Amino acid sequence: MQPLALSAVDLVAAVQQGELSAVACAEAFFDRIAAVDGRINAFLAVNREAAVAQAAAIDARRKAGKPLGPLAGLPVAVKDALCTADLPTTCASKMLEGFRPPYDADVVARLRRADAVIVGKTNMDEFAMGGSNENSAFGAVHNPWDLTRAPGGSSGGSAACVAADMAPVAIGSDTGGSIRQPAGLCGITGFKPTYGRISRRGLVAFASSLDQIGPMARSAADCALLMETIAGHDPGDATSLAEPVPTYTSLLNEPLQGLRIGRVAEHFGAGLDPEVAAGVEAAFETLKAAGATIHDVELPHAKYGIPTYYLIAPCEASSNLARYDGAHYGHRAEPGKGHRAETGKGYRAETGRGGGGAGEYVGGFDSPLVEMYCRSRAEGFGPEVKRRVMLGTYALSAGYYDAFYAKALRVRRLIQRDYLEAFTKVDLIAGPVSPTPAFKLGEKTGDPLAMYLVDMYTVGTNLAGIGGISFPCGFTAGGLPIGFQLQGPALAESLLLRAAHGYQQLTDWHTRRPALPA
Repeated sequence: MQPLALSAVDLVAAVQQGELSAVACAEAFFDRIAAVDGRINAFLAVNREAAVAQAAAIDARRKAGKPLGPLAGLPVAVKDALCTADLPTTCASKMLEGFRPPYDADVVARLRRADAVIVGKTNMDEFAMGGSNENSAFGAVHNPWDLTRAPGGSSGGSAACVAADMAPVAIGSDTGGSIRQPAGLCGITGFKPTYGRISRRGLVAFASSLDQIGPMARSAADCALLMETIAGHDPGDATSLAEPVPTYTSLLNEPLQGLRIGRVAEHFGAGLDPEVAAGVEAAFETLKAAGATIHDVELPHAKYGIPTYYLIAPCEASSNLARYDGAHYGHRAEPGKGHRAETGKGYRAETGRGGGGAGEYVGGFDSPLVEMYCRSRAEGFGPEVKRRVMLGTYALSAGYYDAFYAKALRVRRLIQRDYLEAFTKVDLIAGPVSPTPAFKLGEKTGDPLAMYLVDMYTVGTNLAGIGGISFPCGFTAGGLPIGFQLQGPALAESLLLRAAHGYQQLTDWHTRRPALPA
């Protein structure tokens, strides 16, 4: 039995039935990591010894006839924004380099209780800020389909490790598309549930009103399996929804006959790659053949999604990252690194690696403490994090709050109303995940606006607080995956997973794997 060839559902069944040992399963994926991750850079930390020991304990319990958890022996990779007590949690930032949390995130604790085996922490854009996974302080992740291209972000490491068979499933987080967009660019399935469906306790915050954790896997069925464990109310998260968790896997095979799917004209305008458009249109035809009906719907405020998101998210990031000052949390600058100006006040800050160059004299520091704060943040944060913190701080400052942040919140409400109106006419909304297939590494790094526009089809889901799922619907002539996205009303996770699964039963795009010889 070859563990790398099995779905998560089949792996769990094989371990539970004694057809495959949890140790053999774990070892197979660790061997794969050792063989290919040197070219992909998907993992920031791997804990083979502890994971294999956990797998051995699962095998011993099975042999003793003791009950096993619903994910027994399943290797799971976890995005490095989620706290893990036994592995570092760095958010791919020098600010948190070497940090080891004293507790597990709620999602990680649920996985452990279900007997899943945590194989490691995956690379990401620093503090989840980015759409290409090039903002990591520990190097870019490479797309397994073409190592010269980006895997998407910010959960690029999670997407790449599943696409390259280094883990059957992974956990990501999605603030504006950070699960769905890399899943689309890497040819896997990525699921962003309704806001509050999964606890955020232990997720290092980027934008608290937008962040949501979700599964990334080879198929919708594998995502459904994980959802049954990681979804549910958490009293430790005030935004966690106190709603029962359905048995998602038992609902997957309900027919798609009569399902009303909306097609948004705004999603097929300027900037959409012709090959992506063709793949998405073909997916609509497949869904029609399965019994779904396609209807035109409007999201008139969708064009304001990017500017709205890139005001709200940086404002919340500015607040959330204020704690990383070298005193309360995070990297602290070493004494003597900064250099005093002739006046005796101020300094020219030396930034850390990836910091975007030396800082310039910005004024006097009457307090050595303030100087330490400024130097620590200059050294610890990378350029994209600094850019967003400065943008958010400006938009929240006196005289600008009403003009920017408050106005963005009002537009967010209009975007939410557009979705509510659309869902009175259709059950789901469908379209592309990203306007282009995977782009070259370095292609967009010099143009932040071009990078932000890769999220143009995904940010609305987060602004509205609803769920979305992406999965492959074809390939370009150059062999790059094309992603298809479904969006559903709040708490419509079962419907999203069922529709994606129904599509995957009729196609084989999700079964294809990149050629990565060891």
